[in-house]
Amino acid sequence: MRVIGTAGHVDHGKSTLIAALTGAHPDRLKEEQIREMTIELGFGWLTLPRSGEVGIVDVPGHRDFIENMLAGVGGIDAALLVIAADEGLMPQTREHLAILDLLQISSGVIVLTKTDLVPDAEWLDLMEADIRNAVSETVMKDAPIVRVSAKTKDGLNDLLAVLDRTLEEKPQRADLNRPRLPIDRVFTMSGFGTVVTGTLSDGCFSLGEEVEILPSGKKGRIRGLQTHKKKEDKALPGSRTAINISGVDAESIQRGEVVARPGQYQAVRRLDARLRLLRDASSPIRHGDEVKFFVGASESIAVLRLLGTEELQPGGEAWIQLELRHPVVAARGDKYILRRPSPSETLGGGVIVNHQPKGRYKRFDQAALNSLEALAKGTSAEILLQAALSFEAAPIREMIEKSRLEPSAAQAALLELLDNGRLLALEDGAPTTTSGVLAAALPRWNNLREKILQSVETYHRQFPLRRGIPREELKSKLKLQPRIFGAVIQKLTAEGSLYSRSIWIAKPEHKIEFSAADQAKAAELMRGFERSPLAPPSLKECQALAGEEIVNALLELGELTAVSQDALFRTTDYRAMLEKVQAVIRAKGDITLAEARDALQTTRKYAQALLEHMDAVGITVRIGDSRKLKA
Repeated sequence: MRVIGTAGHVDHGKSTLIAALTGAHPDRLKEEQIREMTIELGFGWLTLPRSGEVGIVDVPGHRDFIENMLAGVGGIDAALLVIAADEGLMPQTREHLAILDLLQISSGVIVLTKTDLVPDAEWLDLMEADIRNAVSETVMKDAPIVRVSAKTKDGLNDLLAVLDRTLEEKPQRADLNRPRLPIDRVFTMSGFGTVVTGTLSDGCFSLGEEVEILPSGKKGRIRGLQTHKKKEDKALPGSRTAINISGVDAESIQRGEVVARPGQYQAVRRLDARLRLLRDASSPIRHGDEVKFFVGASESIAVLRLLGTEELQPGGEAWIQLELRHPVVAARGDKYILRRPSPSETLGGGVIVNHQPKGRYKRFDQAALNSLEALAKGTSAEILLQAALSFEAAPIREMIEKSRLEPSAAQAALLELLDNGRLLALEDGAPTTTSGVLAAALPRWNNLREKILQSVETYHRQFPLRRGIPREELKSKLKLQPRIFGAVIQKLTAEGSLYSRSIWIAKPEHKIEFSAADQAKAAELMRGFERSPLAPPSLKECQALAGEEIVNALLELGELTAVSQDALFRTTDYRAMLEKVQAVIRAKGDITLAEARDALQTTRKYAQALLEHMDAVGITVRIGDSRKLKA
């Protein structure tokens, strides 16, 4: 499916030409018909022998409606640049040509219309020479010129043949399985409800699918699909598509919003792009200038952040960040236009290289500029790597989606990066382009690895008497998502860089070691346990004598064992007590609290604490007032 768009000065015969080619006039508004001037976008279609069905977007030519024109040309495959033979190149011809050049609409045909008004062949030859000179440094430099009269029908068959050849050579639109339809028209149809139209890109829509309107976030379902007034079960990339959406009122949808699958796109307020300022721009642009930004069918006021320079002269190029007043849906590779709000003027445009930058760059940061260069000019592997670098770690499919690479190129790039170690899989599983396996770019992994190891090392220095840092404390410190944290710790444990247990994490070489002063306190504490092994100091008494860190260290080292929140024993004494209680039970079948107290020669407090501990760890089970060994 192909879509072509008209371009050219007002009253040069664009709409009349489309009517002659399709049999239907694209001007649908009463005001347009009265004034004989296109105001809003018009649509039509025709069928060509080799290219099949072709949608047509007819745009306004008057300077007052240039922004309506921009809503229609973003999704076209080829352009019909229409120039009247009796007037030649005019101001809007040149502005429309500049827009086609900025949007890199590289396929097209130049149509010299109204030839019936200029019977002089030499005049037409001069006109063609003038046109060739005007387009010589634009995307239309090699475009064929066809002489046509919509009134007499002369040249129409030639135009259709040339257009058919031009479209046949154009590669098919990519299907990235991420469909989006920039809305250029919204209306209500009696008996059906809300209908939106636009040029579908990046994937297919099917009947019954749930869809989301962005940026508003409203959700609905596809009730009907039409292409060129024919009902379809599936709409294909590149087709002019009308979608009947249930569950959303037409009044709540605006031109410029985008229909997408839920969760596949996000509206953004910041974009990175390459900007080319037109040579005939009236003045330079400067950092901080306010501009109008056009992408797809949307427009927004934006503040321009020039990167690497303070101002850009006409004809120059620069990297920019755009801070948008209103959110838009855009993707890497989308073409855009900038205009001056007042006085109205097309300034320039270019291509979006990053539709989800993590934040503002320092304006003269060379690393940031190099990253943008790689995104714009790099190989598929370099583009995928830059996409991966925008995440700390992420599922591979999210990196692929952000890269905007076609499936075959994405798979080759993924394998290349994994093979040369520039991308690391953090989880087991097949690392395919649709995989949910977590991965990280090598620089991100190295930074994350160093940050984690340094955090653990710092904790060991601060708390030398602790076995390791609590897992939850480390996760909170790193501010990582639970899944990413778990995968990273598991990988570092597998490679031997960390020693991990359920509640703490440590360096493998870390050991609890007492200083001389700490050793003296620990020895004094243990003498207290030696003096009264079956009625030892309470936890609070231990902490008051030696300090919490030393007590916890002795517990970690296994020198002490806690049987309750306040009862501690030397581990050797604890084991002897366990054996004595079990021996009594084996001899008589059970044991009461009083019998345990007497057998252990301790107080009721400690006997009860030990018995409840034995219940908790599964050695005994309580039945009434006595305990039995658990089967």
